[in-house]
Amino acid sequence: MGTGWGRLQAVAVSGSTGEGLLLTALPLLAITITTDPRQVALVNVVGQLPWLLFSLAAGVLIDRFRRTVVLASAFAVQAAAAAVLAVATSTGVLTLPLLLVVSFVVVSSQVLGDGASGALVPDVVGPDRLAAANARMIVIDRGVVQFVVPPVTGFLLAFAVGLPAWLACAAALVALLLTRGLAVPHVPSPPGHPLRDIRTGLAFLVGSPLLRTITVTVALGSFAASASMPMFVLYATQILHVGSVGYGVLMACLAVGWIGASFVVHRLVTRLGYAWSMRLSTLSASVLILLIAVEPPVFALVAGTLVVLSSTTLVWNVCSQSSRQRFTPTPLLGRVLTSHRALAWGLTPLGALAGGFVAATWGLRWVWVMASAVHLLSAVLMWKTVSPKGFAAEEARFAARAS
Repeated sequence: MGTGWGRLQAVAVSGSTGEGLLLTALPLLAITITTDPRQVALVNVVGQLPWLLFSLAAGVLIDRFRRTVVLASAFAVQAAAAAVLAVATSTGVLTLPLLLVVSFVVVSSQVLGDGASGALVPDVVGPDRLAAANARMIVIDRGVVQFVVPPVTGFLLAFAVGLPAWLACAAALVALLLTRGLAVPHVPSPPGHPLRDIRTGLAFLVGSPLLRTITVTVALGSFAASASMPMFVLYATQILHVGSVGYGVLMACLAVGWIGASFVVHRLVTRLGYAWSMRLSTLSASVLILLIAVEPPVFALVAGTLVVLSSTTLVWNVCSQSSRQRFTPTPLLGRVLTSHRALAWGLTPLGALAGGFVAATWGLRWVWVMASAVHLLSAVLMWKTVSPKGFAAEEARFAARAS
């Protein structure tokens, strides 16, 4: 791993810090406007729409243009959205419609940025280091910065309501500047009609039994997560009776699990293999999510459950991302990564709506019962294909295609 890898990590730290500040602040700002679960969930519904609307087009951009330029453009959009939110909160003119627009734009920048950075990883590390590199990138994105950012965001909001957005704007601008110094080879896809390019990426993903099954599993997991996580701010304040700082600490517990698992995930995957690592992490997630629904409202108990849950999630995410990078040709990688997200995360708006409906109708705890059942269903569906035999078959297909 050379200097390009170090620079890409620095970009990820700055960019994810900005994202973390914004994504932590948005639900906290939402409950200052309304405590209706359906309206709080609406912020997440609108925010998740870009994954469905723009992912496929983003993949074409990532494969056609220099990926560092695409990544820099994403940070420019993020900085602009943060600046608008900062002005609105600092001047006291924040409304729910404006919060919805900002949420939509911030996640739109994620669509471009996450796809571009994921496609850049194989350019700066060798194939034998993909699992370790992806673990590091996930920890940076969801671990280190979320360990620091969520509780800090709570303090910042208590100090000055516009401060998190101003700092997010600055972090995005730093990431943009760092991206300009990232030198990686550019292998553009052959020019063609955008719709044909999109179809090629989708066809490659859907045509692989292994990658297709992983995508279906992630889709179900994303539905469950988008149903439960927007409601967690209400769970924290209404069931655990903690404020914005306590909510931030609980979100940081997720990061503790990411960080802890990152030190062992490479060895775990090497020992168990991709298939068994993914199988066991899915089953474990179903049990742990059910615990949140049934365990008593003790802060330390819930925090510990979140730590273990995020550890299992990291194992799955590392294996899932590395599988797409291992078995996809470089000129197609951007489209395959974003096609996966379009299909896998397309259910997130429905999940957020379902979570709000279940919480309003039967109570908050039933949201996690539903999420646990969805995870269990995904484990059943993926068990046969995501297997040692399935990975061996995919390796043979990829080798035959490359020869």
